[in-house]
Amino acid sequence: MQPGAPPTVTPFLRTAAAYAWRLLIVGVLVYSLFAVLGRFHEIGVAVFLGLVVTALLRPVADVVARGLPRPVAVALTLLGSVALVLGVLALVGEAVAGERTTLVREFRVGIGRIEDWLERPPFRLDPGALAGLQGKVGEFLSSHRSMLISTALSGAGHVVAVLTTLALALFCAVFFIHSGDRQWAWFQEQLPRSVRDRVGVGGRAAWRTFTGYTHGIVMVAAVNAVLVGVALWLLGVPLAVPLALLEFLAAFVPLIGSPIALAVAAVVALASQGPLVAALVIALIVVMGQIEGHVLHPLVMSWAVRLHPLVVAISVIAGSIAAGIVGAVVAVPLVSVIWSVRTALRES
Repeated sequence: MQPGAPPTVTPFLRTAAAYAWRLLIVGVLVYSLFAVLGRFHEIGVAVFLGLVVTALLRPVADVVARGLPRPVAVALTLLGSVALVLGVLALVGEAVAGERTTLVREFRVGIGRIEDWLERPPFRLDPGALAGLQGKVGEFLSSHRSMLISTALSGAGHVVAVLTTLALALFCAVFFIHSGDRQWAWFQEQLPRSVRDRVGVGGRAAWRTFTGYTHGIVMVAAVNAVLVGVALWLLGVPLAVPLALLEFLAAFVPLIGSPIALAVAAVVALASQGPLVAALVIALIVVMGQIEGHVLHPLVMSWAVRLHPLVVAISVIAGSIAAGIVGAVVAVPLVSVIWSVRTALRES
């Protein structure tokens, strides 16, 4: 470089700087988006649930609409689905109420059995320590009774928020099922003509992937719940139906949801049936994990975007850090939709 000449920048540094400021802008936009969603997360959750209900029930409504007016078909489909869900919840409540007395007795016996087991080799725990632990738990509950009551009362506000979110989700689903295609067409018309085609391609790919993932995860969760329910019933574990429902709901969180639900079942089996049955339930956790990961997901999810297990794990953990259990549920379909839109736009 000659004296007085301006300093030269290497091509590598120039390229790195160009990418750096673009990444900074993208990062600011993503952070702003998540900040807005965090501020209005109830609305985001309601719209997401509305899309899930639409993906599940729109094909049913289309079939019913062949013989009835569209509004009547949508109403019948939604009312029938709500009645089905309430019927399942009533069945679970009846099962729990019917086994309550037996469960209390079995759990008392089971806790005593667990204490005897811990006092024998190889644990050899001091019986006084276990008795002292029970006393400390009872003392804590008595001394913090007012705090526990206030916490329960404050949870009533969360119940109201949940019910409001569910009502908004049902309201969104009504319009999505009835005229979602017209709403999407109206949205495209508001965009510049130069981007309408690309937005249409991305939108079709996103909805195809989202519906495929939703149908697939529901089928996987249903199969898991049936297998777990039958296995627990054969093993004589109480609350087989509620635990199967818990497995169904937990399967919507990939990789970690099903083991957590089965761990709860293992605790119930340990308290009611003893260590042998609990060990069989733990073995069931391993078997179900293998079936879900190597059979159900590759077979059922073949029409949706198939992500690498490492990507799924990172997405679930990142979603749970960002938005708790809701983020863990939303993370995988969101990443799948983004990847499918990117692939469709690149191919087009």
